[in-house]
Amino acid sequence: MNSANIKLTNRMLRIFKNAEKEAFSSQHKVLQPIHFLLACLKEKEGAIGEIVLKCTVDEASIRNLVNELDLKSDKNVTSHNLFNVPITNDVLTVLEQTSCYMQNYNQVYINEGHLLKALIKTNMVDEFVSEEDKKMILKLGTTSRDMITHLHNYNFPDSISSNIRRVNLDDKNALIHFVESHFSQEWSETIKSAFLSTTPSIYVAFDNRGGLVGFAGFDVYQNKKCYFGPMGVAKSNRVKGIGYSLLHHCLKDMHEIGYEYAIIGGAGPIEFYEKACHAVVIPATDI
Repeated sequence: MNSANIKLTNRMLRIFKNAEKEAFSSQHKVLQPIHFLLACLKEKEGAIGEIVLKCTVDEASIRNLVNELDLKSDKNVTSHNLFNVPITNDVLTVLEQTSCYMQNYNQVYINEGHLLKALIKTNMVDEFVSEEDKKMILKLGTTSRDMITHLHNYNFPDSISSNIRRVNLDDKNALIHFVESHFSQEWSETIKSAFLSTTPSIYVAFDNRGGLVGFAGFDVYQNKKCYFGPMGVAKSNRVKGIGYSLLHHCLKDMHEIGYEYAIIGGAGPIEFYEKACHAVVIPATDI
């Protein structure tokens, strides 16, 4: 995992910092994979907040178990420029897997979902966490979640990108090709269905050369009203504010229609929506 090329969400930066603190206060003063989980449990918002409420993980017991562990030899300990304390080789394994999950999901920021999935799928927390809690963590913390943002008194940003407009019917083929090339067949089918309307509620974003780089829609997924998404920006054009602008073009239209709230369906980058439009995760009801 080349730390020079990775991007961490603000929540992940906090988690890494708190994991380091957990390691420094432990008997061995070496960062181990379980310290990442302890650091995650300090987060009280988003999906992790729900995990904290519903899991039976006892932090004090985990810390006692960690202190009793035998690190076996110094050969299992190394260093990494992301941390100011020594780390185990198991931590390197977790970091590599975390990065793989981020890439597999076609994302550019490592988030807590990638980390939690790596911790569980590499079996690094097996001796500390029950099977039921591992299932709970995977379900609540590592999958896309529906979110909600209220629009009634929403303060829209003063300026958003000007290289964005509502689609017209002539955009159909180019947009479908873009979605199929960069995202999924499911999203492509959603876009095709949206064009059955003469005024599809979709916005498209362009670069300075007029190339299509992103899209977002609302009320287009299975004809669900008050439903934002899907939204996608070409990977090479992310971290430029395009997604933020597409989101707010759609939310503004939804507000003008009279919607009191918007459901953000299947949000993967949860922290993005928390920051961009104050959205919150809708609690799971089937657990």
